[in-house]
Amino acid sequence: MSQVLESPVPTLDLAAIKQRQQAIWASGDYSIIGTTLQIVGENLVETADVRAGERVLDVAAGNGNATLAAARRFADVTSTDYVPALLAKARGRADAESLPVRFKAADAENLPFDDESFDVALSTFGIMFSPNHQRAADELLRVVRRGGRIALANWTPQGFIGRLFKVIGTHLPPPAGLRPPALWGTETHLVELFGTGAAAIHCERRHFNFRYRSPAHWLQVFRDFYGPTHRAFASLDADSGAALEHDIIRLLEEMNTADRDSLVIPSEYLEVVVERS
Repeated sequence: MSQVLESPVPTLDLAAIKQRQQAIWASGDYSIIGTTLQIVGENLVETADVRAGERVLDVAAGNGNATLAAARRFADVTSTDYVPALLAKARGRADAESLPVRFKAADAENLPFDDESFDVALSTFGIMFSPNHQRAADELLRVVRRGGRIALANWTPQGFIGRLFKVIGTHLPPPAGLRPPALWGTETHLVELFGTGAAAIHCERRHFNFRYRSPAHWLQVFRDFYGPTHRAFASLDADSGAALEHDIIRLLEEMNTADRDSLVIPSEYLEVVVERS
């Protein structure tokens, strides 16, 4: 009788992956990209019905889009990220508007706050990049009070950014066994992550329009400033980099809804509000 040998399931070194992720997001200058996404934070805070005086936590806040949106509504805001350089950018923006915000370097998978410390937790295109999805979701549920809200904006797998990550992944494959960040942009995965701790999960598909002069302009900006593409090109030799550039330009041209004189790409994301049980 022949014996079927199963391939061993790879053991992920999550600490090493997280360290690499920190280096990726610290590279380039995400604030150049992040500030263009401000409308997403404003919409998310409105959908979450953030009110004056509520205790709000922004997790993986980047340069602070949701942080600023909540603070503008007179919430009591704490802003966190595991990349101190990003928090420094957010702090500068808050100072420029004289918005009182507490900033604290913190890992989304190990938040340094007591149970039920906040009324609302927010994250725009941030916590979805945590390597341990369940651990990150559990931390959100832990720090939000019963009856509170968790509001997220997550890129979907079929949207532009989800497809961009797939293109990058064909040239620089992610560690075997690592769950894709864009899973956070699917209802089924959110139910898997939050189901036992949620009284209800509300999802709505939205679009953010990337607006640039041309595909080449978009590529140059993201190659210079957006951590994942910045590091991807830096990791490839000239021929491999040219191949990646070709595939990204092809994706940009396919999804461009504008005329040849500009670039407008609607990028789908899932806006989520989890009601804590």
